[in-house]
Amino acid sequence: MPLFVGVMSGTSMDAVDAVVVELTETAPRLIAQSHCDWPTTLRERLQALAAGSPIEAKAFALLDREVGEFFARVVCGMLQAHSIDPARIEAIGCHGQTVAHAPEDRFASTLQIGDANVLAENTGITAVNDFRRRDMAAGGQGAPLAPAFHAAILRDASEDRVVLNLGGIANVTLLPADRGLPVVGFDTGPANCLMDGWIGRWQGLPFDRDGEWAASTQPDTELLAHLRADPYFAKPPPKSTGTQYFSARWLEKKLSETRQRPAAGVQSTLLALTCGTVADAIREHAPATGRILVCGGGAYNGHLIQQLGERLDVPIESTAGYGVDPEWMEAMAFAWLAERALDGLPGNLPSVTGAIGPRILGAVHPA
Repeated sequence: MPLFVGVMSGTSMDAVDAVVVELTETAPRLIAQSHCDWPTTLRERLQALAAGSPIEAKAFALLDREVGEFFARVVCGMLQAHSIDPARIEAIGCHGQTVAHAPEDRFASTLQIGDANVLAENTGITAVNDFRRRDMAAGGQGAPLAPAFHAAILRDASEDRVVLNLGGIANVTLLPADRGLPVVGFDTGPANCLMDGWIGRWQGLPFDRDGEWAASTQPDTELLAHLRADPYFAKPPPKSTGTQYFSARWLEKKLSETRQRPAAGVQSTLLALTCGTVADAIREHAPATGRILVCGGGAYNGHLIQQLGERLDVPIESTAGYGVDPEWMEAMAFAWLAERALDGLPGNLPSVTGAIGPRILGAVHPA
């Protein structure tokens, strides 16, 4: 069986995940994986760009090139570490680093950078990137894209399921047992992005391990109500968002509109915001859910999962028990999307993104 590589860097910009996957007809098999932190200065430049800092055309072109070079180093390092011959790899599916996502603008747009020409050249492997914009051109949100992969590997005829991805942004995939019903998926709002930023500001830590700081006090009900009043949460799907919307600037504005609170109380409230908005989305759009399968970094936040369980009387389990390590789900999805692109098969689900029809996603850069 041919092997595919998936490369993913999420909205949290904490690191780049890469996997080698054997894509069988039944279930994907994880062959190798790598988790590489962004170089500090490169990450800071990406974060500044995503936050809206102005940039000259030449500097943007250089940044795009540097990101592509880093992706190539991650892939080559992974293959070397696991003694995998690059000739065995059919293609690399690279999501790129999102620096803009504006699906509701007059001209809907999204941008993921990381030059795939460099990736193909430096690895000697065909690279597929730019997965989101074709869906947007067809009237879709361009996101989320992983639900098609979730449906392919985790849908079950015996029960309605929800796949919950807790990355920087939280998104859900609703998988009805009845194959005659459409798969639905959408971003519910912030997951780790605001919590990670807040603990970074006050404690200098990259994330709140197991939600310990959030669990040290109770959420502030007044602040929570103010945050939940944001109009995004009431919008019906299809919908998608990102850290350009749920940003540090968004949080600061909300905090400035209310009284001052202890930092720990804000962290606890942000976790409650994630739990509450996810629970609301599942209750409203998938009330018959029999099981929730969790992936993404938030799957390891014990306090978050406990609080979510108290809001939803449904079994909540890691996707690990169903054959997919939660840490590598999204990278595996882009390996799968690369295979779809090479086979000339659609990669989007119009019932998820709102596109006018199925579309082949991704730009192919031959080796």
